[in-house]
Amino acid sequence: MLYGRDGEGDLGWIAKAQTGVDGRCPTPLLGEKQMKAGRYRIEFHVGDYFRGLHVDLGQPAFLDIVPIEFGISDATAHYHVPLLISPYGYSTYRGS
Repeated sequence: MLYGRDGEGDLGWIAKAQTGVDGRCPTPLLGEKQMKAGRYRIEFHVGDYFRGLHVDLGQPAFLDIVPIEFGISDATAHYHVPLLISPYGYSTYRGS
C-alpha cells in the first residue's frame, strides 16, 4: 500500500500492489503523471507474505506490517524502494 501527502496534510491512499514471485511489483506504484515531490509511506504486509509460505510467526508476529516513510525531492528521478526481509528483521535503501 502506498500513501502520499501534499504539504502537511494527512497521508492519503494512492496505490496497492502485490509483488510477484521475484519479489517485485509488476508495474510502478506511481506513474510519471502521478509522481510529485513530497512525503510518502509504503506499507509492506510481510506477515501475510510469510504466512503464505507457511512460516510459523507466532502470535502476534514480530513483524507484520513494515512501514517505510520516504521523501521524493525530484519528481523526474527514478525511485525504487527495495525491502530485504526475514521474519525478524529488515533493511531498505533507495535502489536504482
